[in-house]
Amino acid sequence: MAHIQYIDGLIREYILFRGFSNTLKSFDNELKSDKDKSFRVDKVIDQILLLVHNHDLGGLRELWAHLNNHLFRNLEHHFAAAVNKLEQSVLKFYLIVAYTSNKADKITEFFTKLSPELVSQSEWKEWFFFPFCKNPEEHAAFAVCFTKQWQDTLLISLHNFLSTIYQCMPQPIISKAESEGCLIKKLQEENGLLRSKLTTIQQQQYLQTAGTGSHHSRLSASSSGDQRLTADGRIKYSTRPSSSMLSLNDLQPFGIPPPTHIVDDFYIIAQESNSISSAAENQARGLKSLIRNIGSGGSPVLGRRDAVLERNKKRSGSVGSRSNWIHS
Repeated sequence: MAHIQYIDGLIREYILFRGFSNTLKSFDNELKSDKDKSFRVDKVIDQILLLVHNHDLGGLRELWAHLNNHLFRNLEHHFAAAVNKLEQSVLKFYLIVAYTSNKADKITEFFTKLSPELVSQSEWKEWFFFPFCKNPEEHAAFAVCFTKQWQDTLLISLHNFLSTIYQCMPQPIISKAESEGCLIKKLQEENGLLRSKLTTIQQQQYLQTAGTGSHHSRLSASSSGDQRLTADGRIKYSTRPSSSMLSLNDLQPFGIPPPTHIVDDFYIIAQESNSISSAAENQARGLKSLIRNIGSGGSPVLGRRDAVLERNKKRSGSVGSRSNWIHS
């Protein structure tokens, strides 16, 4: 949110333009004591470090109360634990810096002022022993806070937390003036580019339309060649139809022979059924003749046997000789 400084300059210019001298003095004084540091996270972190290293407990508490009232209280409820954790870590960091700077009086002042507030919190129970510990950097409850890794992690977490809040917090309308101006300028440039593209497309369509019109005029001129003038000067049109005036009735069908039957498959099935019926009739006539022969007393098998014997007799030439041959 570095553009806030630009907005501050615009407001200051407007106050000067209107001649509000007293307002300008108050505005400059409040800018000098601005606790949000124009919503620049690096400036806020530097201010916290400055207060810690100067052992200014009152200024540190005042700055955190300002952040809590203007930023943290507007967050959702589940962020309350993270805010409280950061606040307690900053206070512990204050004690670590005071101890490394040999400021025992600042440590005593810290517990004197904040004991009523911290006594109800479980994580501070062991820290009340901190002013009386000879080597707190070696104590299990305090050793981790003396490491550079813990201190760097605290500052980075605080920096990221404030950056996220500053990016998500709602901004006044006047702070959007510059961004909206840039957006309007960009939209105007895009509109100009689209207009030029539209003009180019319209020109291309006009050229295509003009070319189509000339083509139609040439076609009409060629069709006028079929006109003839009579003796009295009147126009006589040819009765020969042009290719563009032909209709479907003028088209002759191809010489394709019609099929033998409309439905060939069913026609074949019908032929097969006829052959089957004729075979059944022949078989029925054979059975009828067989029954007729049986009814007349004759046997078709014996009849065929007698016929064979007669043919054999004729071949041998004598019936008697054959009978004698049989008896012998």
